[in-house]
Amino acid sequence: METTLRGVGVSHGVAIGEVRHMGTAVLEPPAKQIPADEAEREQGRARQAVEAVAADLVARGNLAGGEAQHVLEAQAMMAQDPELIADVDRRIAVGSTAERGVYDAFAAYRALLANAGEYLAGRVADLDDVRNRIVARLLGVPMPGVPDSDEPYVLIARDLAPADTALLDPTLVLGFVTEEGGPTSHSAILARALGVPAVVALPGAGEIAEGTVVAVDGSTGEIFVEPSQEKRAEMESASAARKAALSAVTGPGATSDGHKVPLLANVGGPGDVPAALEAGAEGVGLFRTEFLFLDDSKQAPSEEKQVEAYRAVLEAFPEGRVVVRVLDAGADKPLEFLTPGDEPNPALGVRGLRSLLDHPDVLRTQLTALSRAAEGLPVYLEVMAPMVADRADAKAFADACREAGLQAKFGAMVEIPSAALRARSILQEVEFLSLGTNDLAQYTFAADRQVGAVSRLQDPWQPALLDLVALSAEAARAEGKSCGVCGEAASDPLLACVLTGLGVTSLSMGAASIPYVRATLAKHTLAQCERAASAARAADSADEARLAAQAVLSGE
Repeated sequence: METTLRGVGVSHGVAIGEVRHMGTAVLEPPAKQIPADEAEREQGRARQAVEAVAADLVARGNLAGGEAQHVLEAQAMMAQDPELIADVDRRIAVGSTAERGVYDAFAAYRALLANAGEYLAGRVADLDDVRNRIVARLLGVPMPGVPDSDEPYVLIARDLAPADTALLDPTLVLGFVTEEGGPTSHSAILARALGVPAVVALPGAGEIAEGTVVAVDGSTGEIFVEPSQEKRAEMESASAARKAALSAVTGPGATSDGHKVPLLANVGGPGDVPAALEAGAEGVGLFRTEFLFLDDSKQAPSEEKQVEAYRAVLEAFPEGRVVVRVLDAGADKPLEFLTPGDEPNPALGVRGLRSLLDHPDVLRTQLTALSRAAEGLPVYLEVMAPMVADRADAKAFADACREAGLQAKFGAMVEIPSAALRARSILQEVEFLSLGTNDLAQYTFAADRQVGAVSRLQDPWQPALLDLVALSAEAARAEGKSCGVCGEAASDPLLACVLTGLGVTSLSMGAASIPYVRATLAKHTLAQCERAASAARAADSADEARLAAQAVLSGE
């Protein structure tokens, strides 16, 4: 009998197939004591397993490329954390086996993360995956991971670690569903990059029996268990129509009455450029430069290395717009040479621009590298600062850009509610705004973007978040300046229309979402988008806002 479940749709498309469950987690190893003379051997086993797992994560990243590569390299660094390894050694020295020492050391570190504020708690799933892989290697049992199957299937898991998501084979994994996670979690972002339909934050998904046929709608978040033939035909027909609509619309982003809305790509480095070009991106709206710095947490990359990476992206968009975000370190992206190690809540501490202003040499080197990378190129370079709180922050960043001789537009990201509330003041110092809706939602609702239990508050359709977007866009319009969106909100085609109606001047997203947004914008006039935006802001919940906008745009 057909039943309907609903989670959070995070990656467009429809998948229909039999359920396969993620491999079970590694069992807790027994707590047995070893003789003192075996400690050195066990420590060696532990170190070999750690290095093997780190190498495997890096190799997976190299195969995946793009943003996934940076995520997995950061996870490999987590495995090799010197303090964690030292704790493993200490536990083995007092009698633990290698596997038990690893298990207990990771458990202690896990507890620290879980209690260090919800932002860092979102890294627990990544840490658990590293632990499971190391313990599995030590026990000689199969690694946790996606099931072996010769036939395509829909994958269901409690959560998916980046190492698993990055190498999903779209020819076998038709789509996936997780019990945890949120719309801006690593798994969701990587699913969009892969173009795999995905639904997250669906409690009880793990109870769906192996082999059950399900239909997954990654746009609406609906899961149909044992769908009828009529439902399957309906979804397949809608999916085919959607694909036809995508291929029919090409060129720059615009509403049906010609109002231009440039569609840009979010990239983490040169590896993400081919997909952006294939999708017809009109430039880059968010170049996340922190991934370059995560290669070595102990020191910043040289100026030469930065110039090489930046120029590779800038050269790909001749006469296009490339918006670079300077280093956003801190919180879930700590760097030893930059980030304080003893903050009680790093998400609310010295992060982003605050870190850079405390280390002006790091900021100066990055700005100089950007200036050199753009020399002789016809690209329109724009550089923005993350985590700007007020006009003083904006002025400090603009002054640093001028001192570095940077020939570019300077901008500020709106990720903190204070920046949206005082956007016009900030625009006295900078030339554009870019809304990071992931963090803006997190700080507006005190809801960690990695925690599935608060996913309803991470929903970018929340009317309070739309109000902050509107305030920012209105301030930019009053000052004759631009205001884009580079957060995950821009990847929702329906919400893209609402953002356009709120006055947003450009939209930046993962490359896979660009065709969907382009096709949807092309079906509606600017006036319809404005009416949809007004209807969404008048609602009292995210669901009501989505339905209200949908009703306007469908002519109901």
